[in-house]
Amino acid sequence: MCFSAGASFAGSAMLAGIGVATLRKVSHPSQKLFASIPLLFAVQQFSEGILWLTLRANDYGRLQDTATYIFLLFALIIWPIMVPLSVIKMEKPGARKIILKFLLATGVIVSSYYALCLLSFNVEPGIRDFHIEYRNNFPDKLALPAFILYTASTILPLFVSGVKKMYIFGLLVLVSCIITGIFYREYLTSVWCFFAAIISAVIYYIITQEKWVPETENLRFQ
Repeated sequence: MCFSAGASFAGSAMLAGIGVATLRKVSHPSQKLFASIPLLFAVQQFSEGILWLTLRANDYGRLQDTATYIFLLFALIIWPIMVPLSVIKMEKPGARKIILKFLLATGVIVSSYYALCLLSFNVEPGIRDFHIEYRNNFPDKLALPAFILYTASTILPLFVSGVKKMYIFGLLVLVSCIITGIFYREYLTSVWCFFAAIISAVIYYIITQEKWVPETENLRFQ
């Protein structure tokens, strides 16, 4: 998260509570992966809180590296796969599910690219203007295509999904992405993850709106 270690830890604690409450509202196993997103954001934000502390202390190099790569593991590798996969699990068979599988494939591609970048290039976090900037030397020519694939895999599934109220989550994430891109471009990774983490509280509302009821031999969302 941006701003401070205290804000990161406070956000992490809030998301952990929301995540536990959301998982308790799950009414079918297919919802569990999606319902776990706030908890995973809690872990990610906690890691950036640790990073804040180590950067300000100018020490604890190994802990700083660990916190950096835990945060980036979520930001660059887990979310492009996690979002479409969790939505697919909640979707009924049909055209929407086919599109979501395509977006999952897109997520796998961009996650694999970023994983290769993290293994091959240096990432140096630093505090600048009350934000954490993750400086790196990833290939410039692939930066825009990778970002397009990233946003496609993390935002479009929320609009394609037929799950009730999912579009609200999608709209909030899209708006946060636009705002971050305009005002916090140099800190996009940190700030957008913060916005998305806080917005993930909406998942509690979405899960409570989705109830599984018997329908002949099958089950469906209502």
